[in-house]
Amino acid sequence: MKLKLAVVAIIAAAAIGAFSLKLHAQGTTSSVWDGVYTQAQADRGQAPYNSECGSCHGGQLEGGEMSPPLAGGEFMSNYNGLSVGDLFERIRTGMPPGTPNKLSREMKVDIVAYMLSFNKFPPGDKDLPQLTAMMNTIKIETEKPAK
Repeated sequence: MKLKLAVVAIIAAAAIGAFSLKLHAQGTTSSVWDGVYTQAQADRGQAPYNSECGSCHGGQLEGGEMSPPLAGGEFMSNYNGLSVGDLFERIRTGMPPGTPNKLSREMKVDIVAYMLSFNKFPPGDKDLPQLTAMMNTIKIETEKPAK
């Protein structure tokens, strides 16, 4: 049963990845370096991450046997240049595997904020928006852009 779930998750990830590249063609107006979440929101996201994501993706977001890391170099190379909306939609539509509707949209947005915090992107004074279209305007960038 676990193997079937893993295969389904891999196929879904590939399909969502292709869709994400299409979404990426939309323009972005800000960066994860611009303080796009609040620390309180990231703090709210830690508990649902630990209870619903940590068993597969690791307590330190390092990934597992069948799950990719959500922090660090490999994560950043997978999402660099994409939008926060791309990341959110991957989580919204496919996580947790087999029960993607288990967590509310708000909880999943808070988890994304936790992931951004864990990846050392700075917090700001406004929560990450709930709407995917708004998150699509926030670019994930490995390096802080010069301003």
